[in-house]
Amino acid sequence: MATGRSPAPAYQATKGSILDVDKDFYTKIASSTCRELIESFEIPIRSGKAFPVPRGHVCRLSTPYGPQVGDLNLWARDNPRERFWASRTRQLHRSHVTAFDRLWSCLPYLRPMCTIVGDTLAAYSDDVGGRVHDLLGTRCDPYVNQMLSGKAFDFHCHSNLTRAILPFGLVESDVHDVLNVFQVTGLNKDGQYYMEPCPAKSGDYFEFFAEIDLLCALSTCPGGDLSAWGWGKDSGSDDMLDCCRPLAVQIFRLTDPSLLKNWQSPESATYSGVHGLRMPTFAA
Repeated sequence: MATGRSPAPAYQATKGSILDVDKDFYTKIASSTCRELIESFEIPIRSGKAFPVPRGHVCRLSTPYGPQVGDLNLWARDNPRERFWASRTRQLHRSHVTAFDRLWSCLPYLRPMCTIVGDTLAAYSDDVGGRVHDLLGTRCDPYVNQMLSGKAFDFHCHSNLTRAILPFGLVESDVHDVLNVFQVTGLNKDGQYYMEPCPAKSGDYFEFFAEIDLLCALSTCPGGDLSAWGWGKDSGSDDMLDCCRPLAVQIFRLTDPSLLKNWQSPESATYSGVHGLRMPTFAA
């Protein structure tokens, strides 16, 4: 891999732009003790759960029993056509997100759905440049598993997320590219995607502030901490099963009104054209 040169990012946070995050504001949210726990639950291994997070609230995803990868999807609560856009988020911020990065919604909405305010693994990097909280890859799914191994398995993250969202009136086609929380990935010297074991310990967490009303869905990856990952293993007594642990979710309401005094939920993108479909007026 080439070294010695660091090109400038294509998208830069110019002062005053929407990419220029108010770090003081989000630091106050992250550090405030004025928060009330309104919901708390654990997601068992090889399963998924969908849950709303109201705007202006904080959601914490954590590893209570040690390393475990989670696959996260986001939708606008009242309009599931607006959903998380992994590739644009990767361009606007980075391939592995951390505090003060935002998760953005798809077109034509294009607004921050949430802002990351806490990450106990922010400093992590492996010896070949891999980082945590991955946007390079996507969810595991039964289709590619069948294609590569010839075996059927019903508890990949795609399937876990599909089952999780059914009670909210959504279907398989609503599942989309994920944020792989707590997952370490990178590109090797040949530009190929690789995965390494999850470094999370008991009590590590990833926390975000909901900028809009959200519906979230989180899957506990069937590969667990990915220390024994491989295609084609079944749901019986396999090495991966021994690497699986639950994930925890906590949702907090901020109880200090002054924290959100000047905050406003972001509006959708203001582009008002029709992609060139409106005919111009031509002179006689």
